[in-house]
Amino acid sequence: MNNSFLRVSIWVYLVIFFLYLLGPLVIMSVTAFNSSAFPRMTPWECLTFQWFGELFQDQRILNGIKNSLIIGAGTVILSVAMGLAGALMLTQIWPKLRATYYTIIIAPILIPGVVLGISTLVFWDRINRMLGLGADSFLSNGIFLTVIGQSTFIASYCMLVLVARLQRYDVALTEAALDLGATHAQAFRKILLPFMRPAIASAAVLAFLASFENYNTTTFTFGEYPTLTIELAQKVRYGITPAISALAFIIVALTVFFALLNEAKLKRQELVAAARKSATVEELAGKIKLPSFFAGNMAAVLLVVFAVATITVVGTATAYDPGQCIANVKEQKRLEAEQRIQELRKQREEQRKKREAEEAEQGGAQQSTPKPSNNSGFGNVFAPNTLGGDAEEESSDTETPPSNNGGFGGVFDPNSLQTDQ
Repeated sequence: MNNSFLRVSIWVYLVIFFLYLLGPLVIMSVTAFNSSAFPRMTPWECLTFQWFGELFQDQRILNGIKNSLIIGAGTVILSVAMGLAGALMLTQIWPKLRATYYTIIIAPILIPGVVLGISTLVFWDRINRMLGLGADSFLSNGIFLTVIGQSTFIASYCMLVLVARLQRYDVALTEAALDLGATHAQAFRKILLPFMRPAIASAAVLAFLASFENYNTTTFTFGEYPTLTIELAQKVRYGITPAISALAFIIVALTVFFALLNEAKLKRQELVAAARKSATVEELAGKIKLPSFFAGNMAAVLLVVFAVATITVVGTATAYDPGQCIANVKEQKRLEAEQRIQELRKQREEQRKKREAEEAEQGGAQQSTPKPSNNSGFGNVFAPNTLGGDAEEESSDTETPPSNNGGFGGVFDPNSLQTDQ
């Protein structure tokens, strides 16, 4: 019970992990085949291949790919060479200095790419001025600066890969070659280099991929030669189209194809080695029956399936015409927009009628309300009319003499305070 639960838990974890890792790539690849002008998977409109055509017509993207390939090739050559030299130096240096040397070689990996880009630009600009060269010299060239800036830290990755392979090398082979009269160059070229070839190939692939996707360092050094990542960043800043998704699909497809091809090749080599190891003396003397390319090689089967699916998609793209579907979608969007406009007009008309009804009700309520009285109590002392011009007119028309009776029974009448003579 516990083993079954553990096995199920591991499979669930793997599924969640790969969905998290590969889900965005799958979604972005699917958006390359949707006719929507904005990269989206839902709602699905029409199956189309027009974004691939627009991708190959975008000169900025094509120029960025060309610059990335040139810079990637230069970075591979320089980084692998420095990494191999660093790995050989690490195995031959005095043991007490290996820790210090290893720390210095690995340090560029820990430095932010922004710092590397700025320092590369400033350093080579100073060198250019010291030599008295102009602004158009090769030391100010964007490709040169980008290759130098990327190689400062990519060489450290290459060295780690090469050191792992070099640790399994038997130094006695080189010593035997030297004892037999070979020079150091011959021993390196005929013994050490063939042994290091798989690691060199792996380091070269790693260096090219690291250079192809680098942005932090390249953004300060590219000059007039923007790479693909720079162009994509500038396009995203001003709005993207599904042509970017088409580029992502092509990159993913090429990566999967070469990964399956490499896996099928390695599996084939393992099967051939196992067949030769288990062969009898008679089979070795005659002709060994090697396993077929697909026997026990799942990677080869997947490679063929992937190739057939790619050919099918390309054939469908050349024969399929999404014009009618796109026209229907546009007509449907137009009808939906008109319906939406009519609904908005209807809502505004209802709101206007409701507002007029409310205003009419408020006007009738004001007419039916009686005029408020000005009698505020206290004998109309604080009535507004007593302070206005109407009161003065009334007093002047009636010509009533002022009374000296101040109230309270005439107690405060001035006449009552006079004594009779």
